[in-house]
Amino acid sequence: MYYIGFDLGSSSIKAALVEISTGKSLGVVQEPETEMSMLALKNGWAEQEPEEWWQHICKSIQKLKKIHNISRTQIKGIGISYQMHGLVIVDKEGNSLRKSIIWCDSRAVQIGNEALKNIGPEKCASHLLNSPANFTASKLKWVQENEPEIYKNIYKFMLPGDYIAYRFSNEINTTISGLSEGIFWDFKNDSIADFLLEYYGIDKLLVPEIVDTFGIQCKVDEKGEQESGLATGTPIFYRAGDQPNNALSLNVFNPGEVAATGGTSGVVYAVTDNLSGKESTRVNNFAHVNYKKSIPRIGKLLNINGAGIQYRWLLNNLAVSSYEEMNNLASEIPVGSDGVCMLPFGNGAERMLNNMEIGTRLVNVNLNNHHKAHICRAALEGIAFSFVYGMEILKSDGININVMRAGNDNLFRSEIFANTVATLIAQEIEIYNTTGAIGAARAAGLHKGDFETYGKLIIENDHVMTFMPFKDKEPYLKAYQNWKKELNLILNSK
Repeated sequence: MYYIGFDLGSSSIKAALVEISTGKSLGVVQEPETEMSMLALKNGWAEQEPEEWWQHICKSIQKLKKIHNISRTQIKGIGISYQMHGLVIVDKEGNSLRKSIIWCDSRAVQIGNEALKNIGPEKCASHLLNSPANFTASKLKWVQENEPEIYKNIYKFMLPGDYIAYRFSNEINTTISGLSEGIFWDFKNDSIADFLLEYYGIDKLLVPEIVDTFGIQCKVDEKGEQESGLATGTPIFYRAGDQPNNALSLNVFNPGEVAATGGTSGVVYAVTDNLSGKESTRVNNFAHVNYKKSIPRIGKLLNINGAGIQYRWLLNNLAVSSYEEMNNLASEIPVGSDGVCMLPFGNGAERMLNNMEIGTRLVNVNLNNHHKAHICRAALEGIAFSFVYGMEILKSDGININVMRAGNDNLFRSEIFANTVATLIAQEIEIYNTTGAIGAARAAGLHKGDFETYGKLIIENDHVMTFMPFKDKEPYLKAYQNWKKELNLILNSK
């Protein structure tokens, strides 16, 4: 018997099949094999068609069933992970009224900024743990202001994962974790953020019914079976946004546990029981998957836009053929890159730098002594230093780190990168070979509440290695202070 998990990203859908008895992943498929389309009618806009998500979900199910020769009745539960902060709106018949305004769409920035100013930063920080910013609530307000004919026909709004669950079941519901990522949740009162809805003039009736993150949220109905190929009555047991789900996939549930990803952008996601919103303009705070008012678990998310994208840019523009070659070149150079520094912030405004856009900077290059190996080392160190800089922001907001866990993705495959981070934060970094789709599939089993067994499944199936901090920290500290000095020179000149 099996659980199936989906990871709805903005570029593709990934689906995973795991064996219930062992938690072992049998396989992961991707739909489409290239990339999903994205509509940008204006600069800064990004929209996708929810129906397209659903079609790719259905195709991924058929692909998994065919590859592994299983029937619809052998799949006993569903878990869903999804791109965060998106907006889906439907009418009373459940028809989508417009394309989804997805996470990277920035049209509602000004709306959120004005809400922060008018409601007050202190109230937003203490109740929402965030600025309203460019999140789902502000996007819904944008529709109200700019598309009134569409807005007046809205029956419910949904987050992307809610929409997928709806297509399986014909039931519209959401979770506290989902509402918090849309900035609809009042942590102080542990309720829907009525004051924000009132400020925006949004009817509370548009908010879906709330269900638990783990449990029978809804079940596949006859239409869902006909379209998806999963049996009527198959329960959806779990739903969460991609970053909380990535943390769950790495067995990160408790205060002091930190999940990190080092892909195109970098993410540090730290769990705490502290309802501090001190750094709410630089750090996002969401209800983690195991949040309860009696046992608060908050995920503090710090994003670094300029991370793996910089290393990929170097791969495309240096005379090198692979990341492996770049890593080998970098290993020939000592810690600190002989003084060469690279700041990796060339992928737009950086929230952790108070939304400054400072670009990528390469400094202290001596044209007689330095070469591409120095640039490769400086790039890896610069990205690692940006992670450490982000961790310092999190620590100032009350995070105490006990362990960091990371996926076996691009940056954490580099010993230079992982050793630099581990040594500077003085913590082990455990590396696991897992994905969001696998995590979502396994999480379907957490409706039974056995988190200890879930953690053992991850350790037994996925642990790759552990990076230990080096005892000789001095050269890393010196290099980091040199890098931070260059960063501060730029920040102070703005």
